[in-house]
Amino acid sequence: MPERVCPWWLGYFLASPLRNWISGNPERLLASYVKEGMTIVEPGPGMGFFTLPLARMVGPAGRVIAFDIQPRMLETLRHRAGQAGLTDRIETHLVPPDRMNLPALTGIADLVLAFAVLHEMPSADSFFEEAVQMLKPGGLLYLAEPKGHVTPFVFAAEMEAARAAGFRFKEVPRPPARRCIAVILEKE
Repeated sequence: MPERVCPWWLGYFLASPLRNWISGNPERLLASYVKEGMTIVEPGPGMGFFTLPLARMVGPAGRVIAFDIQPRMLETLRHRAGQAGLTDRIETHLVPPDRMNLPALTGIADLVLAFAVLHEMPSADSFFEEAVQMLKPGGLLYLAEPKGHVTPFVFAAEMEAARAAGFRFKEVPRPPARRCIAVILEKE
């Protein structure tokens, strides 16, 4: 596992209700971007802090596709989804650390949620190239990076990679994400 990836055992804290205070309430953060029936892709879901609320928000006709490089994160996410009665709305995939590698997802997503995860990936270029392929035309990418891990200089480089991959800034108010630099990007 790459050194900069959040260890699995920290996932318990990241999935706890205390994170509402740190990151903000997932339903409030995402309410403007998530509708019933949507397909949402979530890289690096951890143990489901956003995944479970997303599954509730998309309803029975929607789905959340979550993928991670850590089996223990996904095992716990599936367990929590089962306890919440949401397993029919959540699909999980174990992926290699260097690519999302999910070609079957081409053009199916309405939204990609990358919350505090891009800085852990080996290549922003590869991430944006794959994310744009997963999205439907006009699909959105909600990107939030933690200020404590990502400098404005690094974030600016990430935005250049996003533009090069085919994203443009969506003219909406800045997404509410505490302690993060956040933007909404749209597939051109």
